[in-house]
Amino acid sequence: MNRIFVFLLVAGLLFLIDSYVWQAVRAVSRGLSETAQRTIGYIYWGFTGLALLAYIALQILPPDMLGRMTRTFVMTGIVMPYLAKIFAVLFIAADDAGRLVRWAIAKFSQPRTAVETGSPSSSSTLSSLSSSPPISRSDFLMKTALVAGTVPLIGFTYGIVSGAHDYRVRRIKLPLKNLPSGFNGLKIAQLSDIHSGSFFNKTAVKGGVEMLLSEKPDLVFFTGDLVNSKAEEVRDYISIFDKVKAPMGVFSTLGNHDYGDYAEWPSAEAKRRNLNDLKAAHKQMGWNLMMDENYILETNGDKIALVGVQNWGAGARWPKYGDLAKALRGAEDYPVKLLLSHDPSHWEAQVRPEFPEIDVMFAGHTHGMQFGIETELFRWSPSQYAYKQWAGLYEEGDQRLYVNRGYGYIGYPGRVGILPEVTIFELVKA
Repeated sequence: MNRIFVFLLVAGLLFLIDSYVWQAVRAVSRGLSETAQRTIGYIYWGFTGLALLAYIALQILPPDMLGRMTRTFVMTGIVMPYLAKIFAVLFIAADDAGRLVRWAIAKFSQPRTAVETGSPSSSSTLSSLSSSPPISRSDFLMKTALVAGTVPLIGFTYGIVSGAHDYRVRRIKLPLKNLPSGFNGLKIAQLSDIHSGSFFNKTAVKGGVEMLLSEKPDLVFFTGDLVNSKAEEVRDYISIFDKVKAPMGVFSTLGNHDYGDYAEWPSAEAKRRNLNDLKAAHKQMGWNLMMDENYILETNGDKIALVGVQNWGAGARWPKYGDLAKALRGAEDYPVKLLLSHDPSHWEAQVRPEFPEIDVMFAGHTHGMQFGIETELFRWSPSQYAYKQWAGLYEEGDQRLYVNRGYGYIGYPGRVGILPEVTIFELVKA
């Protein structure tokens, strides 16, 4: 019953948005011929009907009937136009507010009747009182509304076609005061948030891996979220990611999506099997999955510690599977400690206050919300309202955190402004 109520409520809301935006379409097309106006109406309401039918289909068809990728694109095809229409609605609402004010001014500024003034009435005066003067819609605001709706729609579409796989290599120097000379100049590559269950272009995904390999890193880190929910999602991409190799190895950890917490399972045993299958996928690709443990890196006779923990997120919303104290046991005496931990909120909530010996934490998780603006002078993303550290390098005292923007995507199958990245770090002596 609740599901039917929510369905009807959402469908009604979508129809109201469509009806409201139609006012702008009709106002802008007012000067066209009757045939042109009718054609525009057919097109507008035709697409609206398809969107509503698609929404109905998603609600009534079994999830497995359409397939994961098809459902994602159908949902995106519904959500994107309505997000764009919401932008248009803001301008139409502003126009309606202005019309209301102008109507009120006209209504209450009309001359008083003959009875009120004591002077003879005239037919023109009575006529002016019979109704308030009509207030037409602003052509400028209606056109602006349509532009405001069209621009984000084009942007979100471009984000799917181009932004989803527009991989960027970001190069970061990490000066560490206790770095042994043998590690000076060491090159580390980081990947994060692959989300293989969302991919739709294997050739492009392979291209990003080739970009990483062309950098010839000494060491590779992967900081979690190999899948969206199920281990089977990575099956078709193992042959691509098993090419990620480095002389000193590839080390990985788990993210919040890797545990299967966001999927429905027939039993607790099925969920456990899924996690075991995911661990097996890391092994099959030749990645060393770190489950609350450390590994001692050695080069030129010098040693530093690499520490990897399971997902640990601040707040009640995110799981706290990781045990950093356990992971550090045996690594206390090494001069530098590098930490792989998926969720950047771990840094301020636990790493900094309780483990000041951690020199650098490598994280991901946020994706930069896959939407935003990044220039040399200005950075903005909705992600910053949820995470203090949401993308890039952060420093507090001698400790550092790097938040990778992610290799893949989830939900919206694209990126606008916040592009997927391969990060290349160079360790240098401070």
